[in-house]
Amino acid sequence: MKRLCFFFAALIVACAILAGTALAETVIKIGNVLNADHVWNTCLNGFADEVNKATKGRVVVKVYPSSQLGNEKDLIEGMTLQTVDGGLIGGGSFQAVDPKFGIEALPYAWPTHEAAYRALDGELGERLLKILSAKGVVGLAWWENGFRHITNNKRPIEKPADLNGLKIRVTPDKMRLDTFKTLGASPMPINFGELYTALQQGVVDGQENPFAIIYSSAFYEVQKYLSLSGHIWGSALLCVNSSLWKRISPEDQATVMKLAAKWRDEERRLTVAQENDFLAKLKEKGMKVNDVDKAAFKSAVKGIWAEYESVFGKDMLSLVEKYGK
Repeated sequence: MKRLCFFFAALIVACAILAGTALAETVIKIGNVLNADHVWNTCLNGFADEVNKATKGRVVVKVYPSSQLGNEKDLIEGMTLQTVDGGLIGGGSFQAVDPKFGIEALPYAWPTHEAAYRALDGELGERLLKILSAKGVVGLAWWENGFRHITNNKRPIEKPADLNGLKIRVTPDKMRLDTFKTLGASPMPINFGELYTALQQGVVDGQENPFAIIYSSAFYEVQKYLSLSGHIWGSALLCVNSSLWKRISPEDQATVMKLAAKWRDEERRLTVAQENDFLAKLKEKGMKVNDVDKAAFKSAVKGIWAEYESVFGKDMLSLVEKYGK
């Protein structure tokens, strides 16, 4: 009798273990550097909820804003080492993996949001994702950061010469550094999480970001002038490490990809729809807004295009010209 009881007890334990294995979930921790109320995180939370429901809990996405999992460099390095699950990361930051990722951040490459979408959802984006795949990172969808504009505390920026001598914080990638050096500024790479304090303490005079980031990060509290340069359009790549991705069934992979594209479209829609609202709010907060001489800026950065031809190759540059028309 005791042996029979032991047998049934062992059977129950074994069934429990097998059931647990069958229902085992794959958790994807998605990190990013922006505040919880930024549109990235609004849409990431929507993406997470739908993935969790659509896969019946087999894939669980968790969102970690505000650099909780590290800065963009940390996230990228961690994914290539397979120690960080995933992230929503500014496309230009992947220049640390391969300098060709700087191509999307060529100054004045994209006349409209839609031109950039066509490029990254098309052949240009496919080529970049292929490069990333070889480094152990799987791109799910190209989301958006938007057009970047310059803020500072010294003076309105109307022409390139107005940047002379200004210390401008930029993302720590070569393309951005070279662009602002060419424009006459003194670019300084500072981690995003340290930027507000750097502006507050005068470590830098200014910075460049889309309206949504300027507002959600309260840079209006520590910056006076907003100059509508629109010098760079930036993407954001939703991605995961390849080891984690391989643990997900093909069926659930397809679901995740489909929902990444769905929420890409929603994030883009909100980014564009909210631009004028955020600009109005920044004016209400006291920022002094001015237009710039874009023709002068475009002329000043022509040398960047020529300089980087050897990095990107004529074929990739031709794609920018094709989609940027």
